[in-house]
Amino acid sequence: MENKLDKIVSLCKRRGFIFPGSEIYGGLRGTWDYGPLGSELKHNLKDAWWEFMVRQRDNIVGVQAAIMMNPKVWEASGHTESFTDPLVECKICHSRIRADQEEEIKAHEQAHKNEKVEWTEPKRFNLLVEAKLGVVEGEKSTIYLRGEITQGVHVNFKNVLDSTRVKVPFGIAQIGKAFRNEITPGNFTYRSREFEQMELQYYIPPDEKVSDETFEYWKKERMNWYLGLGLKKDKTRFRQHEKDERAHYARDAWDIEYETPFGWKECEGIHNRGDWDLRRHSEFSGTDLSYLDQETRERYTPWVIETSGGVDRALLFFLLNAYEEDGDRVVLKLHPKLAPYKAAVFPLVANKPELVEQARRIFKDLKFKGLNVAWDDRGNIGKRYYSQDEIGTPNCVTVDYQTLEDETVTIRDRDTTKQERVKIEEIPQILAKTAI
Repeated sequence: MENKLDKIVSLCKRRGFIFPGSEIYGGLRGTWDYGPLGSELKHNLKDAWWEFMVRQRDNIVGVQAAIMMNPKVWEASGHTESFTDPLVECKICHSRIRADQEEEIKAHEQAHKNEKVEWTEPKRFNLLVEAKLGVVEGEKSTIYLRGEITQGVHVNFKNVLDSTRVKVPFGIAQIGKAFRNEITPGNFTYRSREFEQMELQYYIPPDEKVSDETFEYWKKERMNWYLGLGLKKDKTRFRQHEKDERAHYARDAWDIEYETPFGWKECEGIHNRGDWDLRRHSEFSGTDLSYLDQETRERYTPWVIETSGGVDRALLFFLLNAYEEDGDRVVLKLHPKLAPYKAAVFPLVANKPELVEQARRIFKDLKFKGLNVAWDDRGNIGKRYYSQDEIGTPNCVTVDYQTLEDETVTIRDRDTTKQERVKIEEIPQILAKTAI
């Protein structure tokens, strides 16, 4: 029986949300291309995050750091030494699987059930993706595509301080691509080799009480963001990391998890990084990254509270969360802020020029006012409604014969399928109100 993840994968391919990377060449495992609707959804997700984390706050600023960085960055951060996964290797076919992926191991053993599978002892495998930089073959230097976007913030700590008026406590936010040499990518976009992160590095004084209070504050803020955009409360939870599973930099770590068809999975991590990052970059670069409090004249290395979420993972979870079947109707109940289109505009029938002309005027006016709306005049009106329901469009605006008489249209609600008649001039305000 097809589970919800299979249905999402099918829907994403069929309607232009997500395609397998390099598909016409047989693909490249662990890479995905976002189609027209997926690009809009991803843009809306990132914009909602930026609005919530940066634009609504007066002590958080943003950066966009380079993907390629000096290799010493990764020595200082500990990634060249500690950014590893334990792998086991099949002695028959030499396939490598992460030691903690029990389902993958069982599936491999099942595929080789006629042979006696033996595994090697777990060995550490670095996840950084190497690249070569230079124009002369044989003289190229080895660099790494960043394994996380975090370090691009910390190496710019002094630049941000010197170029703005921020004072501790303050945060630096960033959204960007990261790359990992995942051995077992899978579960659609959940575990990929190329992905996007949305992170906040929040700098605070080195004080346990302040640290604890700030940590709890950001836990609540980040959970509220996901719930506010529609993730079901009974499918979302916190989980604290055990000491032996924390990253090498973490004093404490909690995950926001979502219940997927493949289990409870991490959506975002909230970490207390202590002074690890600024202290290490100060040591390795020789640049003083301490902070001078202008009021107390105290100089210290700030601690960092981090919130780190995956854009691709969150997008997948929002799709899983929104997918519902209502009889023969598939509905993506996406929050209007996230929905690729805020509305679709139709003429009741496509062969009446006066209806098409009026609908086109409304469509163009809504686009001019900054609302991303779709045009659809294919097939009958019922099929158009169902088609828009399937991609998550919250409202459908239909121009009919009464429109020509009194300048009113019908607006149909995606979730309830109820329709109401409104004046054309009221449409922008109604659509804007549903997206709050």
